Amino acid sequence: MNTLRHRAIVFASVITLGIGLSHAGAENPHNIMLTGYWPPTNDMLRKFSTNPKQNPDGWEGEDWEGRGYDIYAFFPEFPDGTWPIGEGDFEVDYQDTSEDWWPITAEVRPVAIITFSRGSSDMSWEIEMNQFNRLNWIADFERPFFPTPSPPDGSVPAETLRPSSLPVEDIAFRVNLLHLGLTAFVCYDHDGGGFLSEFIAYHGVWYRDIHLEPEDEFQCVTAGHIHVGEFVSPRVGTLAAEETLRVVIGQINELLGGLPGDGDSDGDVDLFDFAAFTTCVTGPGGLADTDCGIFNFDDDLDVDWTDFGAFQLAFTGAP
Repeated sequence: MNTLRHRAIVFASVITLGIGLSHAGAENPHNIMLTGYWPPTNDMLRKFSTNPKQNPDGWEGEDWEGRGYDIYAFFPEFPDGTWPIGEGDFEVDYQDTSEDWWPITAEVRPVAIITFSRGSSDMSWEIEMNQFNRLNWIADFERPFFPTPSPPDGSVPAETLRPSSLPVEDIAFRVNLLHLGLTAFVCYDHDGGGFLSEFIAYHGVWYRDIHLEPEDEFQCVTAGHIHVGEFVSPRVGTLAAEETLRVVIGQINELLGGLPGDGDSDGDVDLFDFAAFTTCVTGPGGLADTDCGIFNFDDDLDVDWTDFGAFQLAFTGAP
């Protein structure tokens, strides 16, 4: 259930009705897909894997935090003798990554994609802006050493840039607010490295561009890549990934909500939305929850009386 809708219903003291959860392969899914490669990016996403061998404690992605989205993670494992390629989903290999990508996305039908990979030997959370349809890539570890075909995307010329559509500045801001010892920042000036990280990152933004239009039955509205520092622990990585998800879910709700102020995405701005608005008010200079972005009309991080004025103008009442 939409979190803001839930808040409004509780506030208004009315009876809620159960809403069926979306799962991979369901009609109009609200599924978010995460991928990892080398540690810590596989371990930090483990709770979102539906594979019982990878996640014996059980999948925690169903209707995650009551936000109305199911989270699915896919990543390789590295038992003895398999480093650096690994085994399972998305082995660190060009051909395996491509061969896994399309069947998995066809099953999950993600509305959003975040790909993760290991970055520098530090405590960074580097949000990449630029992914290129490269002709030339760094060799991987087994023949054939390069993507086949190369460039991978035949629909656009070689070296075409497909940028991230994630809310990159908001992610960096929110992750830094957690004070986890990470340095979260956006990389605007460089590419993704020309290796498997940029390769899977390109697949993510490529998929989003293919399925961007609202008429697409399996619309995907946002995608991007994050490099995670080698020294980030799985626990810290999980916390940062969860905050990243909260920000991205807020973005998805705004992109799919359509009508400004329509917190429950039902096509109007009514008293239910007003009830949700009141729970989001921070006052001037405050920091609104990620769920409350639909009410931050002036994009200044708070929800205050300026936003209330805009909400009044947007108010339609129930149909």
